[in-house]
Amino acid sequence: MCGRFTLTATPNDVRALFDYIEQPNFPPRFNIAPTQPVATVRQEHGGRHFALVRWGLIPPWVKDPASFTLLINARSETAEHKPSFRGAMRHHRCLFPVSGFYEWRRTAEGKQPYFIRPADGGLMAFAGLWEIWSDPDGGDIDTGAILTTDANQSVRRIHHRMPAILMPEDFDTWLDTGNIMARDASQLLRPAPEDYLVADPVSTRVNSVANDDGSLLEIVIPDPGETAGQKTKVAKDTAKDQLDLF
Repeated sequence: MCGRFTLTATPNDVRALFDYIEQPNFPPRFNIAPTQPVATVRQEHGGRHFALVRWGLIPPWVKDPASFTLLINARSETAEHKPSFRGAMRHHRCLFPVSGFYEWRRTAEGKQPYFIRPADGGLMAFAGLWEIWSDPDGGDIDTGAILTTDANQSVRRIHHRMPAILMPEDFDTWLDTGNIMARDASQLLRPAPEDYLVADPVSTRVNSVANDDGSLLEIVIPDPGETAGQKTKVAKDTAKDQLDLF
């Protein structure tokens, strides 16, 4: 599962990796939460495009979103066949640009949040789905969900699921809904390599969506259950508080 993530890279760095046509400007985000606008990349009209969607997919056939479960994640093992995601797997695959994500580990003292990021400190891409939902008055809203898979060994000590992370060489295949069928694209959705991610315990301040600043990434003292070999190093970000939304 993925319930919070960050996008702290500069707009230029994000565009350089994902190679979309637009040149959007947006602030760093340290605590992106469900229902908020999130950056995605999709393939349309012969090129890649940047698009904001509301995090929480609403299938087109839903009549009342207020009575529908918020779909922030989709299981990669079943998304191709589930009614809520089947259409998006065929026609609306996308990428979520991400700097890192949070996951919570159950301990005797409660849930301890961890910040998980690429070991090289760079950006990564979550496999995602998007859909357009139209309200009865004719307004449209783009919504999206992150695909998840079984956790690799390094993440499994924290949680049994993790986002499906795509490498740059797989971007074109995932986004090409015109030529790559859903069943073939699904083969890309697998746990990240063991040496790709590092995880560090961080403050429970991340539990509140009101907190969205660089201090959320600062390492805290591990709980007593942590072993010496599990602690990794992450740079502290001293950026000031940022806007809540893009």
